[in-house]
Amino acid sequence: MASPWDRDQLETFASVVAHQSFERAATAMNLTRGAVSQRIRALEESMAAVLLVRERPVLPTAAGEVLLRHVQALRLLEEATLQRLAPAQAAGRPVPLAVAVSADSLATWFGGALTALLAHPRIALELVIDDQDHTFGRLTRGEVVGCVSTAARPMTGFSAEPLGRMAYRCVAHPAFARRHFGGGLVPAALLSAPALMFDRRDTLQADFFRQLLGFVPELPVCHYVPSPQALLALIAQGFGFGLVPAMQAAPLLQAGTLVDLAPGRGIGVPLYWHRWQAEPELAAQVTALVLAQAARALEPLAPVPGRAAPPPG
Repeated sequence: MASPWDRDQLETFASVVAHQSFERAATAMNLTRGAVSQRIRALEESMAAVLLVRERPVLPTAAGEVLLRHVQALRLLEEATLQRLAPAQAAGRPVPLAVAVSADSLATWFGGALTALLAHPRIALELVIDDQDHTFGRLTRGEVVGCVSTAARPMTGFSAEPLGRMAYRCVAHPAFARRHFGGGLVPAALLSAPALMFDRRDTLQADFFRQLLGFVPELPVCHYVPSPQALLALIAQGFGFGLVPAMQAAPLLQAGTLVDLAPGRGIGVPLYWHRWQAEPELAAQVTALVLAQAARALEPLAPVPGRAAPPPG
């Protein structure tokens, strides 16, 4: 049975989604805006479905997300076939692969996996940074082949592999701690202490206080700094208190540059690697590299009941 689309149409569709714009996709593909539109219209007609929401930014519809995952799988399967039948030709054609991680993971444990992925001769890596509570949507939309997420349960067609528990500590500069928390990390003290958080979607601090105090206090002053390195530096300079990865905090706590405001009462965030259930060979290699690095760097988690078995390493 003949395919209802051609490869040029599929790649044009994927380019529009990647660039979130018809104009930028046209520039990247060295085509006119009209040629891009014509290919997309022909593809939608052949599929009898609207594939793109034509707003700013341009986003895939539900049908478009399914097709985007097909394009990603097609690229990987094509690479695997070339690797077997024409390895010399495949050697010069690394496959673009995108994975999604949180900024905190990238700043701490994911570095070992990142260097291995960058060194892989068959991968042209795109690293997508998003909050670990929101990376999962990028996988289901077909934007990435795998993601680090806090979600334990996979969607249909995907698998979730336990990565480990990432520990966080609530810390501050010693002088800041003496000024604001001389009597401990109590609700009354929080009324005058500036807090530092990653961004407005960050629920980590609320989870920490719910666990520590039994409720989430209202913080009168909260600064948002969406960079793990900058956030840690500002806390160390005494501009506020906040939760930071224990891996980052450890040397500063040991040196006395920071103090733990709740010793022994940090919070651990369970992380999972979500991937396609039927992974092409190259995507399975990405999974193996990420799982191996997590096993070295994170506290182990119990397996998710009913999850698929991990791919062979």
